[in-house]
Amino acid sequence: MSQAYEKVLKARDLKRISAIDIIENLTDWFIELHGDRHMEDDKSIIGGIGMYDGQPITIIGIQKGRTTRENIERNFGSVGPGGYRKAIRLVEQANKFNRPILTLINTAGAHASPESEETGIGEAIAQSLLTFAKVEVPTLSIILGEGGSGGALALALTDEVWMLENSVYSILSPEGFASILWKDANLASKAADVMKLTASDLHELKVVEKIIPEINHGVPLNRDVILKRTINNIKAKFKELNQLDVETRLANRNKRFRSF
Repeated sequence: MSQAYEKVLKARDLKRISAIDIIENLTDWFIELHGDRHMEDDKSIIGGIGMYDGQPITIIGIQKGRTTRENIERNFGSVGPGGYRKAIRLVEQANKFNRPILTLINTAGAHASPESEETGIGEAIAQSLLTFAKVEVPTLSIILGEGGSGGALALALTDEVWMLENSVYSILSPEGFASILWKDANLASKAADVMKLTASDLHELKVVEKIIPEINHGVPLNRDVILKRTINNIKAKFKELNQLDVETRLANRNKRFRSF
């Protein structure tokens, strides 16, 4: 098994740090907001308003479950049109009230189903990208586990994108890649090497700005240590982004994504 595919398996671990863990450790209080004002409340998206160090913040996270029951309730972290429209609503609200936006991503991809197609999954993802591109407040995305395809990118068009060390970010799963390229999903380990989907690969390619360590000299770091380091980095980054004027922030964001 390749080292890259080992990272894929670690990224899929149900015990990984989740959006809820970040929310609980970052905020003094958090109010979850529900519904997209069109059709439903997609529970794969947790979104709402919180407060940390006297600073209001909007947080939007893709949340998987840790048990079969929770995974079914949250659709295994695969977001449908209603989830992205809920996110859009929260982003527009944050922009109106001048709150920074943090997105927390862990999804194998958007919900692929006839129902999603019928209710406009492609349009919802496109509208989410457009909304994030135009928003004037500071924005930051963190890939916590899997960052799969447009389902992840829809919430990652932000001022900076970070990854936990054992997370992955790619156009599709290694199994899907291997099935398309070599007609054999069993070659997923080989595909993972080719895809350059690990945090170190993507940092080298300048797709992400920061890697949050999960290992120190070959030894896995304590969960609380990772959380504390992540929270401190988030606070420091928003303090830095808040010091930039809107024009500079938008220009930097535009330059960041056009450079690809």
